[in-house]
Amino acid sequence: MNAPVEIHEEGASARRPLLEIRDLAISFKTSGGEVNAVRNAHLTVMPGETVAIVGESGSGKSTTALAAIGLLPSNGRVSGGQILFDGEDISHASEKRMIELRGNSIGMVPQDPMSNLNPVWKIGYQVRETLKANGLPDSADDVAKVLSEAGLPDAARRAKQYPHEFSGGMRQRALIAIGLSCQPRLLIADEPTSALDVTVQRQILDHLDKMTTELGTAVLLITHDLGLAAERADKVVVMYRGQVVEAGPSLELLQNPQHPYTKRLVASAPSLASRRIQAAKELGIESEDLLAPDEDVVVASSMPDEVLQIENLRKVFKLRSGLGRSTDFTAVDDVSFSVKRGTTTAIVGESGSGKSTVAQMVLNLLAPTSGKIIFDGVDTSTLNSKEIFAFRRRVQPIFQDPYGSLDPMYNIFRTIEEPLRTHKIGDKASREKKVRELLDQVALPQSTMQRYPNELSGGQRQRVAIARALALDPEVIICDEAVSALDVLVQAQVLNLLAELQSRLGLTYLFITHDLAVVRQIADHVCVMERGKLVETGSTDDVFDSPQQEYTKALLNAIPGAGLMLPPEVA
Repeated sequence: MNAPVEIHEEGASARRPLLEIRDLAISFKTSGGEVNAVRNAHLTVMPGETVAIVGESGSGKSTTALAAIGLLPSNGRVSGGQILFDGEDISHASEKRMIELRGNSIGMVPQDPMSNLNPVWKIGYQVRETLKANGLPDSADDVAKVLSEAGLPDAARRAKQYPHEFSGGMRQRALIAIGLSCQPRLLIADEPTSALDVTVQRQILDHLDKMTTELGTAVLLITHDLGLAAERADKVVVMYRGQVVEAGPSLELLQNPQHPYTKRLVASAPSLASRRIQAAKELGIESEDLLAPDEDVVVASSMPDEVLQIENLRKVFKLRSGLGRSTDFTAVDDVSFSVKRGTTTAIVGESGSGKSTVAQMVLNLLAPTSGKIIFDGVDTSTLNSKEIFAFRRRVQPIFQDPYGSLDPMYNIFRTIEEPLRTHKIGDKASREKKVRELLDQVALPQSTMQRYPNELSGGQRQRVAIARALALDPEVIICDEAVSALDVLVQAQVLNLLAELQSRLGLTYLFITHDLAVVRQIADHVCVMERGKLVETGSTDDVFDSPQQEYTKALLNAIPGAGLMLPPEVA
């Protein structure tokens, strides 16, 4: 595809760009030969400017960013073009030179926190190592300050903990702290807030804005969140299949997209004006809103019984506080709600509010300190091992961190087939057919079966996790940030798939998410959690249109790009 690139901005700045990429080509050596991942890519980032790269998973966004900081995998290389940093061509710079640039000159916030934090080092030690390597003060107070600026509460105590003791959002904030600690001239941020709730997201983005204003730090932001790009970026660069297809001022480009691919991206972005996920087209229904579905479609209203009842749920953890002492931390505090069969209930709240802890207790992966979880009329705490095995087939999870939940030693076929084999479903041929169908459903090519998790992008890994969860045709799916790593096109496709399956089969979803735009699309009911407590609950329309609690209002007000008005032809 060699469609001409539409450039919206006029004229060229007299200032020298801090980062300039000219006709960049990147290729990878594979068993089948050399593959071109990026070709003829170009972009400029001026000092103090924020430039967002958007596009679907596999479009070359992260690969381009990694090339700019010299962190391409060993089988990748810059095969053409130039990468100029402050006028210096670094496209083929030595490792010694790149080490000199990393930190004070070019910082990086990677996408996947669990695979980028050392699991055997405390968080504070990892921040201190970064400060030391760049000749900066590295006292305990300096470390706590860095973590606090990245939005981590009680930073001095948290610095003494390990990555596995943090939630996904807290781990992401630790990575952001490391990336910002040296106040780099250019910060490459690869989905830096995808795991964060909207209030912490705003805090981090405000901090980035402060750096660009006061220190002149430039930011190259890789994101799938078009609302965030519209609100925070000066310019947007759209990539598709390794090429830049459109670039220009952010609001102008997103309100008036010229390239067909950009129009698709904008049309697929979640909108707060949406009331329910649009799956009617997939079902062949004339109506565009599943609130008024065809009579033949199984929906929640025809199956009103409660499949899940959460009663006075409480979870207390023991936290180390040094010198062999421990303190109690109440992660979930007297939470009660119910989920009707065939509906979607969303649990929202800040990182650390207890959302994922509730999900893990519902999945019987964590034992409640007190309270009950009743599934289909049975208290799950009374199940024996055989009954728990049957329960696991009926209730399946989609976890937040796909890299941590996929076995790196299994190829994708074995990963998706494993639950079928474990539950003795079908023979080898039927299981392979099922895996191929599942890959089609989550928009992955069937050739993916022979690849391994480390060979896939974050979004592709999440699609594999979703396919695995769907393999057993469960009745209830617990989605813990299930679409947070996906670009808007795949996100829309996956949400449509989930809604279609729910409508046809009466599936029930418990959706843990910080993305309130997705909540507005897919959820029937919303539970708002703050510091372990349930502070507000109700129908999605009631909570969004008439929030009763100040905390809920703050969450809604913090949504990036909520006021972005899309043109009629793509809205």
